[in-house]
Amino acid sequence: MPMNTLHGKTLFITGGSRGIGLAIALRAARDGANIVIAAKTAEPNPKLPGTIFSAAAEIEAAGGQALPLQVDIRDEAQVVAAVEAAARRFGGIDILVNNASAISLTDTATTPMKRFDLMFGVNVRGTFLCSQACLAHLRRAANPHILTLSPPLDMQAKWFAPHVAYTMAKFGMSECVLGMAEEFRAAGIAVNALWPRTVIHTAALAMIPGVEAKFCRKPEIMADAAHAVLTRPAREYTGQFLIDEDVLKAAGRSDLSGYAVAPGQPLLPDLFLD
Repeated sequence: MPMNTLHGKTLFITGGSRGIGLAIALRAARDGANIVIAAKTAEPNPKLPGTIFSAAAEIEAAGGQALPLQVDIRDEAQVVAAVEAAARRFGGIDILVNNASAISLTDTATTPMKRFDLMFGVNVRGTFLCSQACLAHLRRAANPHILTLSPPLDMQAKWFAPHVAYTMAKFGMSECVLGMAEEFRAAGIAVNALWPRTVIHTAALAMIPGVEAKFCRKPEIMADAAHAVLTRPAREYTGQFLIDEDVLKAAGRSDLSGYAVAPGQPLLPDLFLD
């Protein structure tokens, strides 16, 4: 089987009921992959479209197998149970995508501790916990990958000052990548980070005031970049902090205009990138 397909692979995707996580799932589904959607939303929310069940229906329509599981990734018992259910259903886990993330672009005075705890619980603890829970299955996989949607580590005060709590929580995800890539290198498990060059238009974007969709790209750019990473040989490609458009250009995609929500409009750079 050629390496550039995820056919028959099992992906455990956190927070995949909408947005970038769902786009990554649908790209893999078109290859005929098995997708576990481990996310919180089981009941429709008027403000945020998409549930684990609507995501599963889209995945199966795209050609994949889906297992929707309602999971709060802050809860160890729920995560362990979901990983075991995934392995029972599909015979193992080949790929973990740490996509789930909480955001609050608030300064120190205006960050409620409840929100601080949510960001650290989902972003840092959730990434660590899901990686730990999937580890035994990844060790047995043929080309195992962990892909975490987090930024390159760049310890400049300007990235922290406007929203210390959020930056620490996102960089905590990136620190998991840095450490686990080295820790799991001998086991042949690739651990990489992927981050968008520009702001991506998702339902979660409503959390960021003043960002208009026309200055963004569609989630599909992250999905295609993730696909390019996850089909690489794990032993040869780990510990990388990757940017979506760099991944696609390296794969020979020079024209990225089709990913723009409004081609021709200037694109907003994402956080944490100069």
